[in-house]
This record gives sequence, C-alpha cells and structure tokens, in this order.
Amino acid sequence: MTLSRRRFLIISASFALTPKIASAQTWKGRAFGADVSLTIRGANEPAKAALAEARRVISQVESLFNLYDSTSALSRLNATGELLQPAPQFLELMRAANNAHAITDGLFDPSIQPLWKALAEGRSPTAAIDAIGWERVRFGARAVRLEKAQELTFNGIAQGFATDLVTEALRSHGLENALVNIGEYRSLGGPWQLALRDPIHGDLGMRTLRGGAIATSSPDTTPLGPNGHILHRSAQPKWSSVSVEAATATLADSLSTAMVLASRDEIEVMRKKVEISRITLVDQSGDLITL
Repeated sequence: MTLSRRRFLIISASFALTPKIASAQTWKGRAFGADVSLTIRGANEPAKAALAEARRVISQVESLFNLYDSTSALSRLNATGELLQPAPQFLELMRAANNAHAITDGLFDPSIQPLWKALAEGRSPTAAIDAIGWERVRFGARAVRLEKAQELTFNGIAQGFATDLVTEALRSHGLENALVNIGEYRSLGGPWQLALRDPIHGDLGMRTLRGGAIATSSPDTTPLGPNGHILHRSAQPKWSSVSVEAATATLADSLSTAMVLASRDEIEVMRKKVEISRITLVDQSGDLITL
C-alpha cells in the first residue's frame, strides 16, 4: 500500500480467528467526497455487524463535517455563524482542533476556509485573510459561534478523526487485525507495510504499523494558488511532505498538516509537547529527515 494524502477510503479487516464458515462482507459507495470500499472478512454475522457499524460511523461523521453537503453541521455553522447545541462528536473534534492549534502555536488553524474559497474562486485574498483566527471562535456545549465572515474547515483533521472512530468501532466488534484508511491510516494488529511516497519525489521508503496511526500531508497534492492547498494567514509551506506517526490518526493528521508550515526548529519544539513516535520530513530537494 502507498502512503500519501489522497481522498479515498479503504478498510481491510479480518477477525483474528476465522471459522471455516466465513465470507467477505463488502460495501462500495461514496463518503467524504470520494469513492469508498469497505471489506471485512470473517464469520458471517460478526462481519456483517462490524460492516454495518463502520458504515454508521462514516455516515455520522459526514453529517457533521462534510463541506460538500449543505445540510451538514459544519456547512450550517459556516452559513449562519452559529451552531446551537452541537453534537458531542462535533465538540470532540473542536477540542482536538483547539489542542492542535495550541501545540503548533497557531500553525494549525481551521478558520482558513475563507482563504481557501477566495483562492479557489480567483478572488483577492485580502478580506479572507482578515477573517482568519481560530482564537476568535467560541464553542461550548450550548453553541459554536464564529465572528463575521469566518468559516471553518476540518479537512486537516476530520479524516484522521473519522479513521479513529471507525478503528474503535471495529475493535468493539472483536476485530484484532485491521488497517483503516480514510486519507490517514490507523491499524489494529499488524504488521502493516506502507510505502512512503512524496507527490514530487516519489517512493522514499517504507513504514510499518503495529497499532497506532500515521498521516502524511503534502501541499502539492492539490494545486491551489502558488503554494498548494495547505494554507495559513502568513506562513508558507517549508516541506514537500511531512508524515507523523502517533497513537491516534486525529493527532497525526492535524500535526502533519501544521508541520508542513513549520521550520525544523519549530517542529522540534512541537514534538516536545506531545508524544509522537516518529516524524518524517521531505524537503523541497527530496532529502528525507527522520526525527
């Protein structure tokens, strides 16, 4: 399997002990704006139940954070500036984003959505940059509130969040050997071998997962303006790609996104604030640095 930032979802999973009477339960559809394929191998009834639970989790996360769905909670928040009584999972992701914002000294900032829209639509970014500022977002159990002209995107963390939720759902159904990929990877059991790929410089090595998660961010995977799709109000990308290995895909996803914008010294400061297994940096020349 190839490790890169891309918009599709694959779950490959099997029960640790598979009886002779077993089959593969498969579902294909759309989620997170991409084609989806889920396959779970094992005894018929447990595999069916695990597949149904994975689909339920994916549907639930989409209903909260999908920017391509005007009825999602996030789309409604962006349209009105207010979301009353947000769902517990919405608040959970808000707290995770707030934690990543603190760890990265503001380099991770979900309030960059106005800038993304301005660049995508070919408009001047000046007004959009003025709207950016996660520190101005207010949230709690009663409501989430944005300031005028603010909008949020969780595209730098929601895929990791969904990956964690699906992984835990599979674990709750007895699965002990699974690789979940929703743009980011998290594993149960293993070992799972993943190829480390940079969009400019190609294959650069292998990574092995035995539990835990890995996320890769590369600004050049999606052209948007002169510096790709990973945006900030002032910082510019400093790396061709960054991979982060951590206990959860939520953390790995958010930190890999922010570290693309960080200097080597800033990354060293970040890694002292939180437990990270490994960071892989690929510079613009294709040289690989492992921390």
